[in-house]
Amino acid sequence: MTKKIYVIVVTHNSGELLPACLGYLNGAAVAVTDVIVVDCGSEDAAYVDVAADMRYRFPVRVIKTDNIGFGAGNNRGLAELDLGGLADDDLVLFMNPDTFISENWLSLVVDQCGGDASVGVISGKLLGFDFKERRGTGKIDSTGVFRAWYGRWYDRGQGEEDQGQYDGCEAVPAVCGALFCCRGACIKKTGEKFFDEDFFLYKEDIELSIRLRKNGWKLLYNPELIAFHCRGWQKRRKEVNFSLRLMSAKNEILLYRKHLSPYILWAGVKYGLVRFFRL
Repeated sequence: MTKKIYVIVVTHNSGELLPACLGYLNGAAVAVTDVIVVDCGSEDAAYVDVAADMRYRFPVRVIKTDNIGFGAGNNRGLAELDLGGLADDDLVLFMNPDTFISENWLSLVVDQCGGDASVGVISGKLLGFDFKERRGTGKIDSTGVFRAWYGRWYDRGQGEEDQGQYDGCEAVPAVCGALFCCRGACIKKTGEKFFDEDFFLYKEDIELSIRLRKNGWKLLYNPELIAFHCRGWQKRRKEVNFSLRLMSAKNEILLYRKHLSPYILWAGVKYGLVRFFRL
């Protein structure tokens, strides 16, 4: 039986989304032990103080930093935990402020946590969510992150109508960082520098997934774990800020430098297309 559940939320200018994220956590069937909110350089961080003052079923600890990046922000939150006191079957849930879990999400994870000791990460089905309309889109956001034959990593099923086509429980190559749930044993053996801070934003979840699998951990996908993600993947690529697209392309090269692979050829081509043709 899982003893404790810790949640780390890294936020940047997410004043509208964070209260909803914490509200869904508060409504979970299983109570959360502690929530750590790391604000990475928001223009006005007053909203995180408001979150800390709200009456939830769990305490909210707030940490404010400069904009140090998503991976470093998660590591900063993790540093607040006593890893020595973390039990093997405790859970550490890294989540984005635009991610909302279903009521039974945590209870299902708790039930599954005591099984295969080689499972380090448990994930589920992420569905799209229209925050303005306050409803799900019915489309898939991610059912695990997979690699195409030529090297491109992608969220499986993204943009497809959810018709149960990915409803098999299975080990996956990588997990979307918007909702990354880890067993205590996995955290302790990896250490406080859990995320690679060389990745400021983008691909840090894939790098971590590859590293964990190399260290013998399984990444388990369970489609019964339903959550919602508001990210703007629905937008056309050219509407995404050029600097962000370029950062993503650079990080793909960095990924294959850290985990040597012929796929770095694809990453180089992609970078060139983004850098010089703005594709």
